[in-house]
Amino acid sequence: MKKCFFYTLFLLTFLLTPLAVISAEFDEQLLDIQHEWAKANYQTQGDAKKKELEALMEKTGSFVSSNPGSAEALIWDGIVNSTYAGARGGAGALKFAKKARKNFEAAIKINPKALDGSSHTSLGSLYYKVPGFPIGFGSNKKAEQHLKKALEINPNGIDSNYFYGDFLIDRKRYDKAIVMLNKAKAAADRPNRPIADQGRRAEIDTAIALAESKK
Repeated sequence: MKKCFFYTLFLLTFLLTPLAVISAEFDEQLLDIQHEWAKANYQTQGDAKKKELEALMEKTGSFVSSNPGSAEALIWDGIVNSTYAGARGGAGALKFAKKARKNFEAAIKINPKALDGSSHTSLGSLYYKVPGFPIGFGSNKKAEQHLKKALEINPNGIDSNYFYGDFLIDRKRYDKAIVMLNKAKAAADRPNRPIADQGRRAEIDTAIALAESKK
């Protein structure tokens, strides 16, 4: 009986340890991608920014291939593609925006609550930033649907509140935008993401000033 117990304990330890290692490696790779994105997005400009994002797209593409079925990997590949689309601009940017949309939609099907609903936040922001028909697939209706869903999942998040506030500015709903942006400003800092938080808070301040000037 005792021999059987220790054999079972050994077997469980053998089976669970690799899973813990894999999870730790995944988290480390994800955090590395988040750091690289924050540096590229907030600390570089022009051609240098585009080059850094191009290199990061290769990394996130491999990350998705190495982690099939991971909503988190899809979300970050989508974020990098959408950021690159914004940095590149012009007609050539649309294919990267479409790739991002595809990733966000796939992530929602797998786990809509992954990374605090970031797939809904990112997809919503994409819908209001991309031009509408006949140039692109932009849609204010779809944007608001996804941004509100993101707020249901993460009502106090810095990104969920910021992007809805930014959308409201775009729709000239300035009073409500200021409320959402101040809520974003009051959000707690995110562990291990100081550059992203600093950059986002600067964007929030700029958006609040813009909304105040338009009232």
